[in-house]
Formats: sequence, structure tokens, C-alpha cells
Amino acid sequence: MNACELTAAVTALANTIACQVTEEELALLASVLVQLGDTLATIAAQKSLCSPR
Repeated sequence: MNACELTAAVTALANTIACQVTEEELALLASVLVQLGDTLATIAAQKSLCSPR
């Protein structure tokens, strides 16, 4: 999957989810996914920093 296909798939998924939940549920899901992304980025950075070179 190339970058354009990936972004199109993510957009389609977001639209599908948004059409099936309330505004409150959507806001909560968005904040949870932001936290998930931030946590994954932190873990990746820590692994990169602490891995043997």
C-alpha cells in the first residue's frame, strides 16, 4: 500500500466511524486515538534511543 492509498483508507475509515456514532462518542474516540498515537510515538522514540547502536 502506498502513501496515497493509506491516507485514502484512513479517511474512509474515519468517515465510516463518524457516521455511526454520536458527536460525544466521536470526540472521545478522537481523543483516545490521539493519546494512542502519542503513546506509540513515545515508545518508538524510547526504543530508538535505548537500542544498541
